[in-house]
Amino acid sequence: MTGRVIYGIDTLPHDSRPSAVTIGKFDGVHRGHRAVLERLTADAAGRRTVVITFDRHPDAVLRPETAPEPLLSIDQKTEALVDTGVDLVVVLPFTPEFAALTADEFVDRVLVDGLSAAHVLVGADFRYGSRGTGTVDTLRAAGERAAFTVALVDDVCEHDGTRISSTGIRGMLATGLIAEATEALGRPHRIRSLVVHGHQRGRDLGYPTANLAHDAEGYIPADGVYACWLHVGGERYGAAVSIGNNPTFGDVPEKTVEAHAIDAHLDLYDQRVELEFVDYVRPMHKFASADALAEQMGRDELVIRSTLGLPAPR
Repeated sequence: MTGRVIYGIDTLPHDSRPSAVTIGKFDGVHRGHRAVLERLTADAAGRRTVVITFDRHPDAVLRPETAPEPLLSIDQKTEALVDTGVDLVVVLPFTPEFAALTADEFVDRVLVDGLSAAHVLVGADFRYGSRGTGTVDTLRAAGERAAFTVALVDDVCEHDGTRISSTGIRGMLATGLIAEATEALGRPHRIRSLVVHGHQRGRDLGYPTANLAHDAEGYIPADGVYACWLHVGGERYGAAVSIGNNPTFGDVPEKTVEAHAIDAHLDLYDQRVELEFVDYVRPMHKFASADALAEQMGRDELVIRSTLGLPAPR
């Protein structure tokens, strides 16, 4: 069962195998989340390790107007959770029907009947059940009734005492603080999408770019130019990445992600690529002419080569 991902209450194993369980949104699977999963493994004592997460932020159902944009798609999140070494990832669709489950129904149907929970690890502010009526205290009372233990895990903080959170990382990416986001995540932030046809202006300027489809997986950082690694077909290439609506030309109404692979001539149309963000280079500018933009792109490439440790152009 190692590394399995299942979706929905109806797919729970119901096999009487004792489980050590943790529950959360796990958006980003950042350093704080991974500390929780390390604690879960340490507490498991040979039991099956299970992560329960959701297919969307609860606010997407409960308070849609305040729901944050996710750092990772559900596929990216489950892949990252499996990579931590847990035995089972359970994705529960957060629907109105699920949100209506009482605290006791959640415990009985998911933790007890579905997973045979023997140990449950949660944060001090954990809430569950309809309207968040379930608390750590009610979970402990349920554990006494159903013979599972409950333990609390502390927040993970940076050296300055700042709590590592998905909200904080989202704010870093939204302002181009790539190095800080990488530190909090414990790895570079990534997005991925299919390459589609664009205006092909980059080719005319001497910097052909791969345009990512607008439904990219992962949170798209602030407008600007970035040093990235481009992953495709098992290979990695240095890349200059532009995010924005190309103000020099003024006819791109939507935010677009374009990647220029350095020292590589690739036909990437209709291929799925992944961008790994290494550093922020500069904000987006409107240039007086296409030639001025091309000159700046040349300067950007030199910075990006240095950042990625690539050789100078020949």
